[in-house]
Amino acid sequence: MKNAIQVGFWEKLARIILKNRITILIILSALTIFLGYQWKNLSMTYTEANLLPKDHIANKEYQKFLDKFGEEGNLVVIGFKDPKFFTPKNYAAWNELMTGLKKSKEVDLVVSLNDLKKLEKDTINEKFVLTPFIDQSKALDPAYLKSVQHDLFNNLPFYEGLLFNKESGSVRSAIYINKALVNTPERKTFILENLVPKIAKFEKTTGIDLKVSGMPYIRTINADDMKGEIGLFIGAALLTVSLIFFFFFRSFRATFISICILIVGVIWSFGTLGLFGYKITILTAIIPPLIIVIGITNCIFLINKYQQEIKLHNNQAKALQRVISKIGVATLMTNLTTAIGFATFMITGNDLLFEFGLVTSINVISVYLLTLFIVPIIYSFMPLPKEKHLYHLTKTYISTLLNVVENLVKTKRKYVYIVYGLLLVFSVIGVAQMKVSGSLIGEMPKSASFFKDILFYEKEFNGVMPLEIMIDTKKKKGVMKASTIRKMDELQNTIAEIPELAKPVSIVNLVKYSKQAFYNGNPEYYQLPTSQEQAFILSYAKNATKNSKENLMKAYVDSTGQYARITTFMKDIGTDEMAKVEKKLHSKIDEIFPKDRFEVTVTGKALVFQKGTSYLVDNLIESLIFAILTIAILILYLFRSFKMVMASVITNILPLCITSGLMGYFGIPLKPSTILVFSIAFGISVDNAIQFMAKYRHDLLQSGGKVKKSVFSALRETGISTFYTSVVLILGFATFTLSSFSGTIALGGLISCTLAFAMFANLVVLPSLVLTFEKKKTKKEELENLDD
Repeated sequence: MKNAIQVGFWEKLARIILKNRITILIILSALTIFLGYQWKNLSMTYTEANLLPKDHIANKEYQKFLDKFGEEGNLVVIGFKDPKFFTPKNYAAWNELMTGLKKSKEVDLVVSLNDLKKLEKDTINEKFVLTPFIDQSKALDPAYLKSVQHDLFNNLPFYEGLLFNKESGSVRSAIYINKALVNTPERKTFILENLVPKIAKFEKTTGIDLKVSGMPYIRTINADDMKGEIGLFIGAALLTVSLIFFFFFRSFRATFISICILIVGVIWSFGTLGLFGYKITILTAIIPPLIIVIGITNCIFLINKYQQEIKLHNNQAKALQRVISKIGVATLMTNLTTAIGFATFMITGNDLLFEFGLVTSINVISVYLLTLFIVPIIYSFMPLPKEKHLYHLTKTYISTLLNVVENLVKTKRKYVYIVYGLLLVFSVIGVAQMKVSGSLIGEMPKSASFFKDILFYEKEFNGVMPLEIMIDTKKKKGVMKASTIRKMDELQNTIAEIPELAKPVSIVNLVKYSKQAFYNGNPEYYQLPTSQEQAFILSYAKNATKNSKENLMKAYVDSTGQYARITTFMKDIGTDEMAKVEKKLHSKIDEIFPKDRFEVTVTGKALVFQKGTSYLVDNLIESLIFAILTIAILILYLFRSFKMVMASVITNILPLCITSGLMGYFGIPLKPSTILVFSIAFGISVDNAIQFMAKYRHDLLQSGGKVKKSVFSALRETGISTFYTSVVLILGFATFTLSSFSGTIALGGLISCTLAFAMFANLVVLPSLVLTFEKKKTKKEELENLDD
């Protein structure tokens, strides 16, 4: 009865669609115009991806740090390693560059060699004063500049690790962007239209290769590169799927219809982003090409069914009605499973993944409805396909492939299972070798110029990824107590001993520099004051920090003197290494800072991102399990058979295992981009299983319950579509490997790999399992055939 109602619904829907063709086309056109208008709301993201929920403890700690000290990712560094720098011509060009940047309204502070300040003792006023390190009136004297070079590297330990590397001779400057602008479009304008041209001018004038880095710069150039790749993805995906589609169908009109549907799908996907007010991120940027790759499979199923029906009875009206009523329900289920695969990202608690999952799942269903309406309507206005358009249905290579598959399923099932088992063992060994890795720059294009500059700073200054330690003394002016300063110094000594971390900077550095200045700049006295010295030296230091915009150290103690900040930078290390570093830090913190008197927080963008990666691994494994269970329930509802659910799930888990194993063998880590592969690939790969099971169930009813006959007839009819859609999906996702972003390359390559294994699993393993699970029925059928 229920089946009759379902069939009646789809037949009724087919009549509605075909009777109201013009009305439906007008509605779809109006919706496309409306969503196209929403493009005005689209814009690129200006912040890093936060992979943790807002209420996660790491996010709360980071927000508390920002509340006290403001945005910490506002530093841009410009450096070089060139002995030719200390000449009048090159120094003058550097002075022009830095002075120009300092005058920019977007810049709060510039700490650079040309206007470097040093502490000197003012004995009359009993305070330290900041005096210029370089006498600009002597800057045209080559001998003077050589003396400046010697003085910098030998007499200013305060700036070592901050502005220069004594051992290698590399030098850098620090540009602090206005914190209020660092996450706005103004940052992009400053970087691309002000900073980059000025750097290019300096390099042209001097021939010195400048190395530029820092999160504002990296994020801006990265977003600009990502924006340029969106068109590449869409164009490459459209070209790839259209060429493959035409190769299979040899029909210009079928190809044209499909491409038009996909273009409308792209408009809808961007329009949905604009409608919800979501930014374009590294994830949402791939939604349009995803819709192209997934949407073309709907076109293949519907057009292939239409042509099969025409070849069978040459009745257009009947063919169109069956396209909707027979394929409509099967493609609905396949699109639902795909949408569920994406929708599972919404339960991770992460805003970025929620937006990606919501928009993608909505558009998967949207492009399904679009295809279901447009394909039958457009074909209803066209003449019947010619013989050449139907030729692909009888192509030799397809028949040969299906003959081989049928033979394997009939006579070689034991070998199929042996190969399955061996692949599973192979995969488990590989999975055991998988590692988790997460870093802010790990997903960025290694071919980009800024990536090479990152490597320069990792080598010369131990990285550019900020790591912050905030110390709450729980008392106003508690930071400047001598005991607190000594504890901070002890912690900084531990940080300096960790090879993955750069030299730390805090108020401690200024206190040490104060003692050096007190002893007339002698670098041997760059150390903490003794108990006898501290009273007057610290008072000198406090006076030196008052009301000075150019004083860097004021950013390291809050206005109440209760909170102190230690800043260091770290290399691009993996999650495991970061966990070891964090453990060392916490161990030392617990040792020297009693919890009843201090509250110490280790935070920073890089650490939050690392924790976000680990969080994603845990939660996306849960979401994959949720996706598998949800899709299994959907299949159970459709087929009312636990055996069929088991056959479908077992078949499509194998490709995921193989891909995981390959990741382990080839050292591809689990990271935000590669974690996404599994839910996406499972949701898509199970589609072919549903198509087969739907046809098998239909043929089983038609044949009076004959299992073998139904399995092989279903294999014959769905095998062509399975082959076509799999090839299109594999090559479609392979277009993502054209990206310069390693995460996108990994996503496309791994999904293509998974779908390649899934194609053969659904063609060979699935029908084999169905026959094995229905062994009693097949044996009974064989006995009945012998009796006959």
